[in-house]
Amino acid sequence: MNVKRGTVLIVEDDQDIREAITILLGREGYRALAAKTGAEALEKTAQKPDMIILDVMLPDMDGFELCRRIRETSLVPVLFLTAKTGLHDKTEGLAAGGDDYMVKPFFQEELLARIKALMRRYEEYRGRSQAEVSGSYLEAGGLRVNKEFNEVTKNGKMISMTDIEYRILKLLMQHRKRIFSIQNIYESVWEKPYFYDANNTVMVHIRRLRIAVEDDPRKPSLIRTEWGRGYRFVGE
Repeated sequence: MNVKRGTVLIVEDDQDIREAITILLGREGYRALAAKTGAEALEKTAQKPDMIILDVMLPDMDGFELCRRIRETSLVPVLFLTAKTGLHDKTEGLAAGGDDYMVKPFFQEELLARIKALMRRYEEYRGRSQAEVSGSYLEAGGLRVNKEFNEVTKNGKMISMTDIEYRILKLLMQHRKRIFSIQNIYESVWEKPYFYDANNTVMVHIRRLRIAVEDDPRKPSLIRTEWGRGYRFVGE
């Protein structure tokens, strides 16, 4: 008997793909919800899925816009699964708030591996009370970051960010002044082997992170770029 692992919302207008992923998830012990339009997906997010697999080309709205709307109310992990292969598309997906981007056709084993990794990280940072981790914080540059789960404030005001952004920030703040190459960041945060296209993935998330924490993202004072070397946290 399979262990229940969580609920995954599949947003896909192709019935064959939708059903194939539903069967795959069921075999692994996941509960699957399915939606074939953006409007239907927004309705089903009320059921609070633990993860969303999202196509880009939907009949009523594109997946990028749908992801932005989901991010207005939720930090649930979003994996784009799409036939759009361009670097611009991947950049737009990550900038819209996606956590990962996978191109069709896909291997079932790789899809499952990415689902498990995203959900594992998400579960690590939610569902714990503040009392369980009292005093476990990183503080610098006006930021206060809980070391155990995704709770970040700046000057006392709560900041909303995705799990990936939180993990990057925590990594940089835990090792202040140290320069992290893009490869260092990718392998530490995504927990996967580095590949060249990962450069753009990391840079998009750094840009989103700066929007969340910097007073002026165009002139960052907390997360500095060391040209040709990587990034480091310099806030005091």
